[in-house]
Formats: sequence, structure tokens, C-alpha cells
Amino acid sequence: MQGTPAIPWLAKCGLSALVLLIACGFATAWFGNGLQLPATTTRDGTLITLNRYVREPTPDVVLVGSSLTFRLKEEYFATPRLRNLALAGGSPVTGLEIVANQSRFPRVILVEANVLSRQADTALVEKYSRSGNAEPLLFRPIRTGVPAYENWLHAAINHAQAASALSGTLEQPPSDFDNHIYVDRAFQQMNAEDPAAAVRLNVERIEQLIRTIEPRGTRVLLFELPYSGQLEDARSVKITREIVHAKFNDPNLWLHIDFSTAELRWADGVHLDERSAMIVAQSIDKALSSLPGPK
Repeated sequence: MQGTPAIPWLAKCGLSALVLLIACGFATAWFGNGLQLPATTTRDGTLITLNRYVREPTPDVVLVGSSLTFRLKEEYFATPRLRNLALAGGSPVTGLEIVANQSRFPRVILVEANVLSRQADTALVEKYSRSGNAEPLLFRPIRTGVPAYENWLHAAINHAQAASALSGTLEQPPSDFDNHIYVDRAFQQMNAEDPAAAVRLNVERIEQLIRTIEPRGTRVLLFELPYSGQLEDARSVKITREIVHAKFNDPNLWLHIDFSTAELRWADGVHLDERSAMIVAQSIDKALSSLPGPK
């Protein structure tokens, strides 16, 4: 007699679970299965960007690069349908491999030529080059419902809000932060490196990928981001630049971006600060708008 009340309770639990699954199923049908939880770490942001790239419609412009390009956030650009696939701590070759393995290509791919001493991340390339959707079907409704709720709570700012924030930052003067300690430390590290062997391998691979991609109607252009003055003379920077420009010596293979270095700052000695990254992003926008073909 004491066990009888448990039956209605179990029935209510089962009914509640069924209602939840149905609701999540409707969420999956309405939003698709591409919703993701907001990023909490740098790697989260990278993986979310890659997930968006392989699931959403192909953008017009894609940037691939290292942590230097990673600082150029997508909201800094006015160019529509642009994706930044740069990997913090990674290689530009990783992003280029992933793009090359998709069924559809963007109109323009921009390849950062600053950091080419790292190998491609084969695990990421394999993960984002698989055909089909490898996610389990059983929990897909719940996996969609949870991100839908989180994105509702923490909605991203729209383009108008981002533009307003950018305008305020750009109106400020360049930072007067004294970063010489970080520059000296970075110079010692970069001056001690000889990346020649790795750079040559990556340059060869980039050339192979360009030959694979461009017949599909995509234009691949290299670009360089500025270093702070002292780092321009570091051994690894000079070696990398010499190898890259020797291989890609045609000016038409480069996106030439124009900016005033006097306006740029590097808080940690290597990476552009927020205001400087906005300035460089605007310069890339301007260079892209001057390219022939549809805008």
C-alpha cells in the first residue's frame, strides 16, 4: 500500500521528461543544431568559430592565421560575411587546410604570413574536415535547447552596438602604456629562434593548397601584420619574411594594407591592443574593397 503513491510520481516524471524532449525537439527544428554555448575561454572561441564555419553558409572572406590575426575580431570589420579562423597559438596552415577540405569555398582567403614556424593541427583539420554531422542524435534536442536558453540570456551585441563601441575606442588616443619589458623579453625569445626548416615546409604546403583552391574560383592572398619596431629586427622575423617573400614574390599574391604605425600599440610587445587591432581591421576592409570582382 505504501508503494502505490510512487506510481503517479513516476508517471509525472516521465511526462515531464517527454514534454522537455518535445520542447527541445521544437527548438532543434526552429533554430537548427548549430547553436552553441557562449565562449568562456580562448579555445572555446576558436572552436565555436570553426563550428560556425562548417555549419553555416560559406562566407565571402576568410582569414587564417596565428594569435596575431586572432586579435582581429570579426566585429572590428565592416566587410560583410567575413570569418576569422585564426587560431590562438596555432598555425595559419591549420585554418587553410580546413577551408581547403570543405565542399564550398569563400571568394577570398587571407593567409597571415607572420608566424609559420608551427605545424598544422592535424586533429583539428581531421575534426572539421569530416563529411556529415558526427554529433550523437540522441541528445541533440537537449544540446540545442541549452545553448538556445544561454544565448537568450547572454545575447550578442548587434552590428549597430558594435559600431558604436568601436567608434568610441578609435576616438581615444593611442595607449601610453610602457611595454618595454615585454618587448625586450619577446625580442630575446624571437631572436634566439631559427624557424627556417619549419617555415620552408609550411610555405611549400601553402603553395600546394593555393594550387588546389584557386582553380575553384577563390582568390588566396597573403598578408603581414606589423610588429613593434624592435621585433622587426628579431632573427625569426627576418628569416620568416625572407623565406616567404622569396617563395611568393609576385605582388599580386599579397593584400597590401596601409596604416600608420605611429597609431599602433602592442600591450604585450607582440599582439596588437584593441584600438590598434581595430585600425588594422579597417585597413584590411579598405584593401578588400579595392579588389576586383563582386564586393
